[in-house]
Amino acid sequence: MKHGLGYRKLSRKTSHRWAMLRTLVTQLIKHERIQTTLPKAKELRRLADKMVTLGKQGTLHAQRQASAVIREDVAKRKLFTEFAERYRFREGGYTRIMRSERRINDAAQMAFIEYVDREGELRPARPTKHSFPTFASQAVA
Repeated sequence: MKHGLGYRKLSRKTSHRWAMLRTLVTQLIKHERIQTTLPKAKELRRLADKMVTLGKQGTLHAQRQASAVIREDVAKRKLFTEFAERYRFREGGYTRIMRSERRINDAAQMAFIEYVDREGELRPARPTKHSFPTFASQAVA
């Protein structure tokens, strides 16, 4: 049976895995694109999308929930100001994973994970369901 297999363990204990994911999501918010292994990127996507959803809510409760995950105050401020404004019309799908080359050392599949609708993204984002103007569509016009 496949009950209880809702996430990847990434060959780490719970405390190490949670610390790694907290650091990855903080760095992703700070830099808006990072390169990591594909399984880490797929697991990070779940947490990163939840953080943007909390940023869009903007309540005190959401800020405290985000503070439990995000390590830096600068990243938290960016989440609740810049990201909340950028994704106000988007209903999910805030991140994109793009595979890249394999790592030379151990041949692990590497991937870029980035936020969509931003300047300098690797591939332009698909329009939102409501098709309100985004940064990518404003840059083309």
